[in-house]
Amino acid sequence: MDTTKKFTGKADIYSKYRPRYPKEYINYLVSYNNLTSNNTVADIGSGTGILTEQLLDKGLKVIAVEPNDDMRSIAEKRLKNHPKFVSIKGIAENTGLRSKSVDLITVAQAFHWFDKVKFKNECIRILKPNLNVALVWNIRDSSSQMILENAEICKNLCPSFNDFSGGIEETPEEFEQFFRDGKYEYCTFQNDLEYNLDDFLGRNLSASYAPKSTDSNYKEFIKELTELFMKYSKGNKIILPNVTRSYIGKV
Repeated sequence: MDTTKKFTGKADIYSKYRPRYPKEYINYLVSYNNLTSNNTVADIGSGTGILTEQLLDKGLKVIAVEPNDDMRSIAEKRLKNHPKFVSIKGIAENTGLRSKSVDLITVAQAFHWFDKVKFKNECIRILKPNLNVALVWNIRDSSSQMILENAEICKNLCPSFNDFSGGIEETPEEFEQFFRDGKYEYCTFQNDLEYNLDDFLGRNLSASYAPKSTDSNYKEFIKELTELFMKYSKGNKIILPNVTRSYIGKV
């Protein structure tokens, strides 16, 4: 299946329910890369523009590269008034950007969809010399019993489920192969998320593997998630243990 189509029909729910990145991470990203208002960031696989917007709010020029029309359209509507926002239809492996034109490449929740070798070559082409690529994920904390039970529901009812975020955190060799000489800085930021029932369901339904309302397993998926919410919620709220994982290095 063409991975660029994975979120077709899910852009609205993705935009509404996917979490932002913690301020501590954004500040770290800007500081680590010595970014100023004169710098240009290429946000690759930018989706509905969640990270894009947070970078724009730091005064940076951000070129958002996204192949999925549904996702890109939402970002364009939300961010059209930002003077430093540029939207491009392109893929990670062939962005269409000029060679040696950007000061940082960011990839949020998307690296696991890319052809890693081709994307690395594209990063080398479009980055100015000796600058960084930053990969980041908001990932559920798998040490939580509630998260483990959430994963079990997905395993049972979502045929294409392969762990949250594609299990990317369990494959360190992918990062070693991607970054130059296998060297990168790894940091984590606690980013627990408080949800009511609608938010909790929406967050789960925003995943690429989650059933759509027309699928036969949709009602059972909602039923079991609702039962999980009721089991762990207090005062009609649930805390979803979440960690923001950051990988930054040269390629």
